[in-house]
Amino acid sequence: MSRTVFFRILIISVLSVGCIESNSLPYYNSPDFNPLFLTQKEAEKKIDHKIDSFVLKNQNGQEIGLEDLIGKIHVANFVFTQCASICPIMTNNFKSLEERYEKNEDFVMLSFSVTPWIDSIPKLKSYTKDYEIKKRNWHFLTGKTSEIYALARTSYFAEENLGFTKDSTDFLHTEHVLLIDQSLRIRGIYNGTLPLEIKQLSDDIQLLMNK
Repeated sequence: MSRTVFFRILIISVLSVGCIESNSLPYYNSPDFNPLFLTQKEAEKKIDHKIDSFVLKNQNGQEIGLEDLIGKIHVANFVFTQCASICPIMTNNFKSLEERYEKNEDFVMLSFSVTPWIDSIPKLKSYTKDYEIKKRNWHFLTGKTSEIYALARTSYFAEENLGFTKDSTDFLHTEHVLLIDQSLRIRGIYNGTLPLEIKQLSDDIQLLMNK
């Protein structure tokens, strides 16, 4: 996400504090990530965007789908095992979330492979061993490229250029991390390469848990 977008969201957030509880997280209903500060009751009427249904396989060969996420908080990022730039940084930063919420069954971590034609189940399993991943519900997911890319772009809005829809065949490579609430609504977007933003994400997860 560009610095301009972050500053715009920050400014709107500050201006909205007087209307909604100061510890509330915004809702995001469109790819431009215009933050909407609403009560939960208002959100039920005004927020129609939710994560779409999917079924993919994790590093253990288990099917993971929407039914595993309903009623739980989850975060999502998009990586690939042969990435030597932002992906190792994001995975290492995610380790801090794993450490804080390892035993919490109501918090799920999803790392979607953007090269599923390369990232087989055994390769993802090897990747998790390399990073000593322990959290039982941190799922590294593989499956059909078209399904993963559609989820990334139309459900999670995880595109590099926010507000613009790329062709579904264009390669997806982004540092964005998305926070999704128990009702499958987007509640936050973060730069997964920056420790300070991951710290904010970690605190926002706790905020949703306290609701």
